[in-house]
Amino acid sequence: MADAVERVQLDMANALLEHAADILADRRVTPAQLRFLLARMSEALTDACRIAESRGDRLG
Repeated sequence: MADAVERVQLDMANALLEHAADILADRRVTPAQLRFLLARMSEALTDACRIAESRGDRLG
């Protein structure tokens, strides 16, 4: 089950990266949109760090 949750989290992070590229290419982006993007990216990075730590623990 943990592997399935990790896969979903990493898939969401990848989708967020694609969205970030679109947002950053748009010169009309608003500060609110950038704040929202940064908040979601922070969440995704937290998840990715948690996954990396968990996988490292399983290897050790």
